[in-house]
Amino acid sequence: MKIKFHHILIGLFLAASGCKKDNYDAPTSRLSGRLVYKGEAINVEYNAVPYQIYQPGFATKSAIQGTFDPDGNYAQLLFDGTYKFTIPANQGPFMWKELPAGTRDSLTVNLKGSQTVDIDVTPYYLVENAKFTAIGRKVTATFDIQKVITDANAKNIDRVYLYVNKTQFVSGGYRLGDGDPPSIAGSAITSMNNLSLSFDVPNIVPTQNYVFARIGLKIAGVEDLIFSPVSKVTLQ
Repeated sequence: MKIKFHHILIGLFLAASGCKKDNYDAPTSRLSGRLVYKGEAINVEYNAVPYQIYQPGFATKSAIQGTFDPDGNYAQLLFDGTYKFTIPANQGPFMWKELPAGTRDSLTVNLKGSQTVDIDVTPYYLVENAKFTAIGRKVTATFDIQKVITDANAKNIDRVYLYVNKTQFVSGGYRLGDGDPPSIAGSAITSMNNLSLSFDVPNIVPTQNYVFARIGLKIAGVEDLIFSPVSKVTLQ
C-alpha cells in the first residue's frame, strides 16, 4: 500500500507541475518579413527553404526552425528579446552572407513587440516579366531571365520549367500532368529575353475554369529553384 501511495503523490506532483507549466504566457511578439533582393520579393518552393531563429548563448540545435512561404514571406511568434536569424548552409537559390571563417553569418534582431524584418539575399538568377495566357486549355508563359551573380560565384542554368496546378501551391511537387513538365535546358537558351513555354491542361476533377502557374528555374549545383510569382490563369 505504501508503494501505491508514493506513486499517487508523484502523479499529483507531476500533474501540478504540468498545470503550472501550461499557465505560462504564450509569445505575442510577431517577427515577420520576406526574402528580398533590392526590394524585390524572392519566390521559392513551398516548405523547401528553411531558416533558423535562435538566441545568443544557446546552441543552434535549440533554434526555432521554419520555412519560407512560396512568395518568400515568413512569420514567427516570439517572446521579446535578442535573436539571431540565419539560413542554413546550402539552402535557397541565392547566396547568404558568410563570415571569413566560412561559417554562416546571422542577422541580429532586437525584438520589442511585433516587428517586420526583410531578409536580404543575392539570387543567382531572377525570373522576370512572367506573363501567362490561355487559349482553350493551353497555357502559355512568356518570361525573361536576369543573371544576377556574374563573378567567380556565378552558376549556370540547369533547366527552366513551367509548372501548372489547380491550387496556389505550384512547383515540381505540386503540379498537374504526368511525366516531365514543359522545360528548356540551360544549354539551349541563346537569349535571356522573351522565352516561352506551353502546357496543355488536362481535365480537372472537380471541374474548374482556372489554374495557377509559375516558372521555376533550376540552377546548376543548387537544389532549390527560384520562381516567378504564382499567377491565376483563366481557361477559355
